[in-house]
Amino acid sequence: MKKIFTTLVLVLLTAPILSGTVLLKGGLVHSGNGGTATVQDILISENIIVDVGSNLIIDGNTRVIEVNGLPVTPGLISPMSNLGIVEINALDVTRDDESDLLSAGFSIFNAFNPHSTGIPWNRSNGVTSAISTPSASSFPIFGLGSHFVLDGSLEIKGAKDIAMFGRLGSSYGSRAETLSLLESLLEIGELAKSVPVEEILEMTIADKLELQAQDIIALGKVVNDDMPFVIETNRAVDILQALALKEKYDLNLVLASVEEAPMVLTKLQESNTPVIIDPMDNIPNSFDELGSSLDLGRILDQAGIPIMFSTQRSHNYHLMRQGSGNAVAHGMSYETAIKGMTQTVAQTFNLDNRGSIESGKLADVIVWDGDPLEPASFPKIVMIEGQLQDLSSRSSKLTERYTNKEDKPSSYKH
Repeated sequence: MKKIFTTLVLVLLTAPILSGTVLLKGGLVHSGNGGTATVQDILISENIIVDVGSNLIIDGNTRVIEVNGLPVTPGLISPMSNLGIVEINALDVTRDDESDLLSAGFSIFNAFNPHSTGIPWNRSNGVTSAISTPSASSFPIFGLGSHFVLDGSLEIKGAKDIAMFGRLGSSYGSRAETLSLLESLLEIGELAKSVPVEEILEMTIADKLELQAQDIIALGKVVNDDMPFVIETNRAVDILQALALKEKYDLNLVLASVEEAPMVLTKLQESNTPVIIDPMDNIPNSFDELGSSLDLGRILDQAGIPIMFSTQRSHNYHLMRQGSGNAVAHGMSYETAIKGMTQTVAQTFNLDNRGSIESGKLADVIVWDGDPLEPASFPKIVMIEGQLQDLSSRSSKLTERYTNKEDKPSSYKH
């Protein structure tokens, strides 16, 4: 183990940025596609995975990194976060996740800060990209989420406005009113296919809801252009209502939280709807969540429902590793858990060039020092699009500052 550690540290010290062709040799590769992990080599050229297998043919210019059986996964992708959008939840001046004017058309894309302090911390824990979203509001639809690559570059990479986010169930108003509003909004989205936005804005319902042109255009994308629509809901009957909306408006629906999903498992299974769950959440926070259980992940997995993971810790999205590990401890397949943090997210949100270790995909690759689902394990190597990432963060720098033995003034140490 000491030899492995030394080899990887030398890589970090001598190659802050990798370029050209690199071979990660002999890692226990979890490809992210749900298959069993096997010891394989990964050949990377520039930013692309060229090949995965054994005894790969390389030339003399290929840099070889001996992984020596350590676990290797795709870079983790958070399906719901506020990374780059919120610094401190309690301080409004640090939040760019709310709008006073827009609803469905509210986009957070241009507010993203690639130097947000939460990004290095999550990246050093294996999260290489994330979907950042607007915060919840009293309106049933919150706005548009975007995908961001967490490499810290001011040249922001990602995909703008890739999904709509909303809620059905316990809220600030009547459940019946929320459902009625959702239907009205989706009907407006349907109209946007054939009726000019200017005419829709003159309708009484659009005026009453204080909709703007951006809201109508965004609703049209959900109903007419297959944009994923993520609805957070928990109560069994509300899950059924959401599935009915999916069928009526032919929505590309994703359900989040779904604490009472086992009660309507057959309907959910038949609908082929992906879900985002927090496997650590087994304590009801409302009457909508009385069916909460640590067995949720196992039950959904055995039903063949595509699963992704969230966490209640707003700045620590890497804790979805702990959540997925908890789901495995309660019966979920190990490889389903890995897939739920990688390929399932990429497939659900149309991030076609990410999420798995296979030929042709972008080289977002993590080498771990132990079991990726164990909270005490950490990345040894993080590559985003083939580039080796700095694993330091504010936390690691503070640790170094207060634990080093150099002769420093007491004011520096305390």
